[in-house]
Amino acid sequence: MVETLSVTTGSQGLFEFTGQVEALVRQSGIDQGLCTLMIQHTSASLIIQENADPSARIDLENWLNRLVSENDPLYTHTLEGADDMPAHIKSVLTATSLSIPILNGRLALGTWQGIYCWEHRHHARKRTIVVHIGA
Repeated sequence: MVETLSVTTGSQGLFEFTGQVEALVRQSGIDQGLCTLMIQHTSASLIIQENADPSARIDLENWLNRLVSENDPLYTHTLEGADDMPAHIKSVLTATSLSIPILNGRLALGTWQGIYCWEHRHHARKRTIVVHIGA
Protein backbone atom coordinates (compact mmCIF):
# COMPACT_ATOMS: atom_id res chain seq x y z
CA MET A 1 0.00 0.00 0.00
CA VAL A 2 1.37 3.40 -0.98
CA GLU A 3 -0.38 6.63 -0.02
CA THR A 4 0.53 10.31 0.26
CA LEU A 5 -0.12 12.53 3.23
CA SER A 6 -0.15 16.32 3.37
CA VAL A 7 1.17 18.17 6.39
CA THR A 8 0.61 21.91 6.57
CA THR A 9 3.28 23.69 8.55
CA GLY A 10 2.94 27.12 10.13
CA SER A 11 6.56 28.23 10.19
CA GLN A 12 9.86 26.77 11.34
CA GLY A 13 9.28 24.02 13.84
CA LEU A 14 8.08 20.48 14.39
CA PHE A 15 4.60 19.43 13.31
CA GLU A 16 3.32 16.07 14.54
CA PHE A 17 1.37 13.83 12.17
CA THR A 18 1.55 10.48 13.98
CA GLY A 19 -2.23 10.10 13.95
CA GLN A 20 -2.40 10.32 10.15
CA VAL A 21 0.20 7.55 9.79
CA GLU A 22 -1.52 5.39 12.43
CA ALA A 23 -4.79 5.70 10.49
CA LEU A 24 -3.08 4.47 7.32
CA VAL A 25 -1.59 1.50 9.18
CA ARG A 26 -5.06 0.57 10.48
CA GLN A 27 -6.54 0.91 6.97
CA SER A 28 -3.85 -1.36 5.53
CA GLY A 29 -4.91 -4.28 7.73
CA ILE A 30 -1.26 -5.35 8.03
CA ASP A 31 -0.47 -7.06 11.32
CA GLN A 32 3.34 -7.37 10.99
CA GLY A 33 5.36 -5.29 8.56
CA LEU A 34 7.10 -2.02 7.91
CA CYS A 35 5.95 1.55 7.44
CA THR A 36 8.34 3.70 5.42
CA LEU A 37 7.87 7.45 5.06
CA MET A 38 9.66 9.84 2.70
CA ILE A 39 9.20 13.60 2.45
CA GLN A 40 9.22 14.97 -1.09
CA HIS A 41 11.01 18.20 -0.23
CA THR A 42 14.59 19.38 0.27
CA SER A 43 13.92 22.07 2.88
CA ALA A 44 12.02 20.01 5.47
CA SER A 45 12.70 16.69 7.16
CA LEU A 46 11.16 13.83 9.12
CA ILE A 47 12.04 12.84 12.65
CA ILE A 48 10.77 10.71 15.51
CA GLN A 49 10.84 12.76 18.67
CA GLU A 50 9.31 13.20 22.11
CA ASN A 51 5.63 14.09 21.92
CA ALA A 52 4.99 14.85 25.59
CA ASP A 53 6.99 17.94 26.57
CA PRO A 54 7.00 20.73 23.94
CA SER A 55 10.20 22.17 25.44
CA ALA A 56 12.17 19.30 23.83
CA ARG A 57 10.98 20.41 20.38
CA ILE A 58 11.75 24.07 21.14
CA ASP A 59 15.25 23.16 22.32
CA LEU A 60 15.87 21.11 19.17
CA GLU A 61 14.76 23.99 16.96
CA ASN A 62 16.90 26.51 18.84
CA TRP A 63 19.94 24.22 18.74
CA LEU A 64 19.65 23.54 15.01
CA ASN A 65 19.18 27.25 14.26
CA ARG A 66 22.36 27.98 16.19
CA LEU A 67 24.24 25.22 14.39
CA VAL A 68 23.06 26.31 10.91
CA SER A 69 22.71 30.08 10.91
CA GLU A 70 21.14 32.27 8.26
CA ASN A 71 23.03 34.89 6.24
CA ASP A 72 26.32 33.00 6.19
CA PRO A 73 28.51 34.79 3.63
CA LEU A 74 29.57 31.40 2.20
CA TYR A 75 26.05 30.72 0.89
CA THR A 76 25.49 31.30 -2.81
CA HIS A 77 22.01 29.72 -2.97
CA THR A 78 20.13 32.77 -1.66
CA LEU A 79 17.52 33.64 -4.31
CA GLU A 80 14.60 32.35 -2.20
CA GLY A 81 15.63 34.14 0.98
CA ALA A 82 17.93 33.88 3.96
CA ASP A 83 16.25 30.72 5.25
CA ASP A 84 16.57 28.72 2.01
CA MET A 85 20.14 27.39 2.09
CA PRO A 86 20.05 26.78 5.85
CA ALA A 87 16.85 24.76 5.29
CA HIS A 88 18.64 22.54 2.78
CA ILE A 89 21.55 22.00 5.16
CA LYS A 90 19.19 21.18 8.05
CA SER A 91 17.41 18.65 5.84
CA VAL A 92 20.73 16.96 5.04
CA LEU A 93 21.68 16.84 8.74
CA THR A 94 18.40 15.27 9.83
CA ALA A 95 16.40 12.74 7.75
CA THR A 96 14.17 12.69 4.70
CA SER A 97 12.90 9.16 5.30
CA LEU A 98 11.93 6.97 8.25
CA SER A 99 11.16 3.28 8.68
CA ILE A 100 8.97 2.11 11.55
CA PRO A 101 8.12 -1.53 12.25
CA ILE A 102 4.46 -2.53 12.48
CA LEU A 103 3.73 -4.97 15.30
CA ASN A 104 0.25 -6.31 16.03
CA GLY A 105 -1.28 -3.85 13.58
CA ARG A 106 0.31 -0.80 15.24
CA LEU A 107 3.38 1.36 14.75
CA ALA A 108 6.12 0.15 17.10
CA LEU A 109 6.70 3.62 18.56
CA GLY A 110 7.71 4.11 22.16
CA THR A 111 5.40 5.69 24.72
CA TRP A 112 6.68 9.24 24.20
CA GLN A 113 7.55 9.04 20.50
CA GLY A 114 5.76 10.89 17.73
CA ILE A 115 6.37 11.34 14.01
CA TYR A 116 7.13 14.91 12.98
CA CYS A 117 7.59 16.97 9.89
CA TRP A 118 10.38 19.40 10.73
CA GLU A 119 9.81 22.57 8.75
CA HIS A 120 13.05 24.47 8.16
CA ARG A 121 11.58 27.46 6.28
CA HIS A 122 10.03 30.52 7.96
CA HIS A 123 6.72 30.54 6.08
CA ALA A 124 3.86 28.04 6.05
CA ARG A 125 4.12 25.25 3.52
CA LYS A 126 2.13 22.20 2.46
CA ARG A 127 4.50 19.24 2.69
CA THR A 128 3.89 15.92 0.91
CA ILE A 129 4.94 12.67 2.52
CA VAL A 130 4.85 9.33 0.71
CA VAL A 131 3.94 6.42 2.97
CA HIS A 132 4.61 2.79 2.02
CA ILE A 133 3.12 0.09 4.23
CA GLY A 134 4.07 -3.50 3.51
CA ALA A 135 4.18 -6.91 5.10
